[in-house]
Amino acid sequence: MSDFAWPAPRKRLKAEQQERVTLELRKKYDAGASIRALAEESGRSYGYVHRRLAESGVTFRSRGGNGRSSRRPRGSGLRPSR
Repeated sequence: MSDFAWPAPRKRLKAEQQERVTLELRKKYDAGASIRALAEESGRSYGYVHRRLAESGVTFRSRGGNGRSSRRPRGSGLRPSR
């Protein structure tokens, strides 16, 4: 658990607060948190979190979670019934 205290939601942040929030968002995103989870935790909008991450130069993960496919691996020997 981080000791970071998120600034109050719906308040304009000063430059130094924005920098600290951006660093915290990036740290948590790099550790695997989703943008939606970060938005909820921080009290900021999805767009705000995405914009701060983009401006920090983060490489975004592909959509759909952690990259695991929901499809069966090829050659599993199981075929869907027809």
